[in-house]
Amino acid sequence: MIKKISLQVTPENSDNKSYLIKNIANRLSIKSKNIDHIEIIKRSIDARRKIIKINLIVNVYINQKFKPKNDNHIKYQDVSQKEKVIIIGAGPAGLFAALKLIQNGKCPIIFERGKDVRNRRRDLVKIMRENTINENSNYCFGEGGAGTYSDGKLYTRSKKRGDVNEILNLLVDHGADSDIKVNAHPHIGTNKLPKIISSIRNTIEKYGGKINFNSKLIDITIEKNQIKSIILSNGTEICTKKIILATGHSARDIFYLLHRKNIKIELKTFAVGVRIEHPQKLIDKIQYKTNQRSDYLPAASYSLVKQINNRGVYSFCMCPGGVIAPCATKNNEIVTNGWSPSQRNYPTANSGIVIELKVDDFKKYSSFGPLAGVEFQKNIEQKAYKLSNDSQRAPAQKLLDFMNNKLSKDIPKTSYIPGTISTNISDIFPKFIISTLKKGLIEFDKQMKGYLTNEAIVHAPETRTSSPIRIPRDKKTLQHPDVKGLFPCGEGAGYAGGIMSAAIDGIKCAKMC
Repeated sequence: MIKKISLQVTPENSDNKSYLIKNIANRLSIKSKNIDHIEIIKRSIDARRKIIKINLIVNVYINQKFKPKNDNHIKYQDVSQKEKVIIIGAGPAGLFAALKLIQNGKCPIIFERGKDVRNRRRDLVKIMRENTINENSNYCFGEGGAGTYSDGKLYTRSKKRGDVNEILNLLVDHGADSDIKVNAHPHIGTNKLPKIISSIRNTIEKYGGKINFNSKLIDITIEKNQIKSIILSNGTEICTKKIILATGHSARDIFYLLHRKNIKIELKTFAVGVRIEHPQKLIDKIQYKTNQRSDYLPAASYSLVKQINNRGVYSFCMCPGGVIAPCATKNNEIVTNGWSPSQRNYPTANSGIVIELKVDDFKKYSSFGPLAGVEFQKNIEQKAYKLSNDSQRAPAQKLLDFMNNKLSKDIPKTSYIPGTISTNISDIFPKFIISTLKKGLIEFDKQMKGYLTNEAIVHAPETRTSSPIRIPRDKKTLQHPDVKGLFPCGEGAGYAGGIMSAAIDGIKCAKMC
């Protein structure tokens, strides 16, 4: 028989199979030899008390042989001669849409403005060393999308939108550690994601699909409210009746293109703020309530949410044992983001601390119509760039200095490789953002005593939390209500917020093609 039970054990015993078997045997009043196998199906950390515990849900095989499940029941077929569907963008939405199209007997043709994942790295190095941004190949654009070099967090609240396990199984099939199917907050790591992305590409190409790099969409032609063709930056026109538009949240040129062609888009709210870096040891101390983190515990993380003056103030994309990265897509802007390697073993922890925006906040830019949020976003990023003396050095301030509106005399070295420049962060944002942010941080410190410290460094700005527009689509067909054959998809279209939700949305759109 198979019996599912819940356990709570110390971190050092959470992977000790002999201990677990003995513990379970005592609990079930059976002999250890009667337990053939234990299968961990869910793992989470309980750090609410001084003595930290690991919560496990396990299947216990009692007098029954364990047979590993084959979760991969996917059968691919050669689709090279089948109906072709154009996908714009090779991020999670585009790649998983392609896999689903192949399963459904259709041929995906992906056009990606950036480079493949290997060659993309060279452009990332140039940002670090030369402060130079390739506007089509950077942390946001290129194979794998923004998620490739943005930590690889797989936790999502979008479980009702699709099958999360389908995504996790596909990732494991393409090289991810199987632990992602067990951990409560699964994470792959920026160092491992490129190989997984390459493996997904190989599957797509093996079965007849195609991925075209350095292929930027510049126009869409429409005839009688039906997609007719796409035009690339090299002048090539490709006829098609179906486009999955999965360009990501930073493809502003696409937003402007749609608006210019009178293809309806809508203003969407998002969040902006800063990225704050602490010593990881300090976060460990606060969260684990100990001066020395156990070797059996991962680098501590945190999740903070408060309501201040009817606005949400919250941590975003928290990266334990991680680094801050330059994620601008133009040479006249600064954008920060964070990522962690799989081991989460860097000495610093960082997180976006952002505030919820509302439509009324964009009144100054109302002449731009649905693009008002984009212009609001751009204004902050460009102001930061000017304050950095036209470089990729991030405006920075010690946290307590920021709280006290005091210019920091010096900024200690941070994980942000292009470097920092001492700046009054308040000069970058509208006053209501700063006042709300400071009130939120005071509340955070009440929850995490010691959070407010000059050991922490504020980097600005964090602006690309989600898309500033939504491209409307019919709830049943997932097509744009005014343009047949146009399937707005993923983060860029306003229907996702991370790797998992984007992948889920890609699969949803593929099913409707």
